[in-house]
Amino acid sequence: MRTARLKVQGRSAVYHCVTRVVARAMLLDKHAKEVLRKQLHYMAEFCGVEILTYCIMTNHFHVLVRVPKKVEVKDLDLVKRFSLLYGKEKGRVETLEALLKKGGEDAELEREKLLARMGDISLFMKELKQRFSIWYNRSHNRYGTLWAERFKSVLIEDTAPCLRTVAAYIDLNPVRAGLVEDPKDYRYCGYSEALVGEPRARSGICKLLHEKNINTALADYRKILFLMGSTTSTESQKVMDRETVKKVVEADGELPIAQVLRLKIRYFTDGMVLGSKDYVNQIFQTHRDLFGKNRKSGARAVRGLQNSGLTVIRDLRKEVFT
Repeated sequence: MRTARLKVQGRSAVYHCVTRVVARAMLLDKHAKEVLRKQLHYMAEFCGVEILTYCIMTNHFHVLVRVPKKVEVKDLDLVKRFSLLYGKEKGRVETLEALLKKGGEDAELEREKLLARMGDISLFMKELKQRFSIWYNRSHNRYGTLWAERFKSVLIEDTAPCLRTVAAYIDLNPVRAGLVEDPKDYRYCGYSEALVGEPRARSGICKLLHEKNINTALADYRKILFLMGSTTSTESQKVMDRETVKKVVEADGELPIAQVLRLKIRYFTDGMVLGSKDYVNQIFQTHRDLFGKNRKSGARAVRGLQNSGLTVIRDLRKEVFT
């Protein structure tokens, strides 16, 4: 049975989304990753969502997205967003611009149709995956489904501790996979892209840390990455090997998050909601009908990270850490 996708309505919300290639095939080479990276930014601008960070791997990708509260979008901005996706088809952009200027019933219908595609995490991911699939299949003379399943999403509390932890987990993907020792050396993640000066990635890091100065934001985020998720050893803090960390957390032991982020953590992809106890319980009450009648509360402790203050709504028991 499919797990319900929890969404927040009427106010901004942050989601950690993950989607995988069919059969987990290693189909995303460097060129494909570059195309997907560009499409990710274009679709975000079109839909009016904010990319806080992301990571594109060879058979899946992660993205941390803030969906703002819906606001009025003026016609000038509609045309601008439309041109991000259809700019090569100049006639379509000019036709839309002329129609909106003319006004009337047809203009209103077109306006409503465009607005319906914006400000929603499901539509953002759906269109991104569809557009990339079309490009990939055409480029590789390929047919059929590219993505294995509907994307997974976890609703993340929009506070600094939660965002920093999930963002670090995302940007450290290539480190955990053994591809690089430092995420700055992996081209296809938000942190690396911000370091080389990409404005949208830099904006995401600033919004992630609630910091206006990009140099301060990057310095603070690097400390977070390496204090929270470093895989290198120092005299002051040795990082345990992967198997030792796994044994400790599976035995319900408590470790600093610096150690646990060395593992793949299903709580961050399958926990449904992640945040403080109060936040998770609030979401639970809002969506009470989705859970069994005998369940009394929503928040469940994140095993291995009990002292972090993080809780989830879905109580995972098997293969939580891999």
